Amino acid sequence: MALKVAIVGRPNVGKSTLFNRLVGKRLALVDDRPGVTRDRRYADGNIGDMDLTLIDTAGYEDVTDDSLEARMREQTEAALDDAEVVMFMMDAREGVTSLDRIFADRLRKVHKPIILLANKSESRESGGGVGEAHALGFGEPVAISAEHGEGMADLYQALLAASSDIFVEEVDEPDKPIRIAIIGRPNAGKSTLINRMLGEDRLLTGPEAGITRDSISVDWEYEGRAIRFVDTAGMRRKARVQEKLEKLSVADTIRAITFAEVVVLVMDKDDAFDTQDLQLADLVEREGRALVYVASKWDLEEEPQAKMAELKRLAENKLPQLKGSPFVALSSHSGRGVERLMPAIIKAYETWSVKVKTKDLNTWLAMATQRHPPPAVNGKRVKPKYMAQTKARPPTFVLMASRASDMPEHYQRYLVNSLRESFDLPGTPIRLTVKSGSANPYAEGGAKSGPERYKGDAKTAPRKVLKAEKAAEALSNLPGKALEQKKSGIKPKVKALGGLKASSSKKAGQSIAVQKGARGGARQVSRSGRVRTGQKHAPKK
Repeated sequence: MALKVAIVGRPNVGKSTLFNRLVGKRLALVDDRPGVTRDRRYADGNIGDMDLTLIDTAGYEDVTDDSLEARMREQTEAALDDAEVVMFMMDAREGVTSLDRIFADRLRKVHKPIILLANKSESRESGGGVGEAHALGFGEPVAISAEHGEGMADLYQALLAASSDIFVEEVDEPDKPIRIAIIGRPNAGKSTLINRMLGEDRLLTGPEAGITRDSISVDWEYEGRAIRFVDTAGMRRKARVQEKLEKLSVADTIRAITFAEVVVLVMDKDDAFDTQDLQLADLVEREGRALVYVASKWDLEEEPQAKMAELKRLAENKLPQLKGSPFVALSSHSGRGVERLMPAIIKAYETWSVKVKTKDLNTWLAMATQRHPPPAVNGKRVKPKYMAQTKARPPTFVLMASRASDMPEHYQRYLVNSLRESFDLPGTPIRLTVKSGSANPYAEGGAKSGPERYKGDAKTAPRKVLKAEKAAEALSNLPGKALEQKKSGIKPKVKALGGLKASSSKKAGQSIAVQKGARGGARQVSRSGRVRTGQKHAPKK
């Protein structure tokens, strides 16, 4: 188990900056104005080979009334009780202030190791502040710069010395928790709901709107299952978000939705499903997360049955893509109906993680297409072939079909709705991708064909190829008129001597009679037209 270390101090001394550096992520919001952090935040970090459980706290204020600052001080007091080592941070540029002295008197009553940190000591002007820190009575201060990472080696040595007498128990790593993000508009009762389920005032609450700024993670166990709640800042309409700090809070909430597995949308019963609630629900569906609706402040409703029917009708009409999502009505203040929330969350998580067998999918596909065949596009019908589930969380399916690009969207919606009804998948986002299986990926130019390569000239070639090459070469050597006649398919006419046609059946060089001589005897003429002048042999007697 890691060493628990709380980072405390007055506002705007750099506690969240050091927290982010030791954690290795920008988890806590950081801004120049004081009082950005309000809740205490837990995260795992390390320095060197030492594992730490870090606790970021709000700035210490010397107030004890019912104000927001007084409630923030109570969160810091709870962090001091939970920690094993306390890192007291002061600003070396400003030196020791009166609030630092008041907080130092409070820390002397805590019987735990105290490490004094002089932050922002990277400049020459901070030397005087480091010297003043000795007057607080916690020994030699550790000069660091949380922004630039200076002095981390000295901090590591101070932590080793402070934790030498602390026994760190080794425990088994817990199972991966179910991440549940609680979202909604400001002052909807998100933090109050988490406190009611935990049974303690873990998160800062109050009548003021927008108290929560960071996304705070809280670990819990429900019936042997590890649960991690993420309390988020309220999200207003984008046009109303003007300040930089609120923009950072909204970005942190969106990041919490992205990394969550189940999202609980908390709405006021009197103003449920307005524009902002619809946008948040649509964002959850686009991110592919399971969704649970919560109608808060239900103890003030006079007609609960009629109101619930109206809210369910609004959910189906305005968010048809999330039809069947669980709906829970409760009161975080009185605890009415809170016991129904966790079973709804577990059921939504199991539905979100479902896996369907390929055999059952194809049996369903045959029945669905038989009941409602795909429409014909441009006179040709789209033919579904087979279907398979590629992954869960959310359920993702791939449908192989001919002419997949022509399948209309309304038919894909029909298939998705039929999937919900047949395999009992209410509310969970379903991804359906239609692909064409006719294209060969290994064909030339396909996805798996690879680059073309030169195979070299063939050593031997078929006779047909050689014959065609010779014919093309002979054709190219013909004179112009003969070449034109050859291409047009016209055979040249051969004039015969003496008005007689030459016989094509005779072989070259064979003599044929073509004309009569003056004495009536026949002359011997070769096929090329040359007259043979040799003496005629007399016939044998």
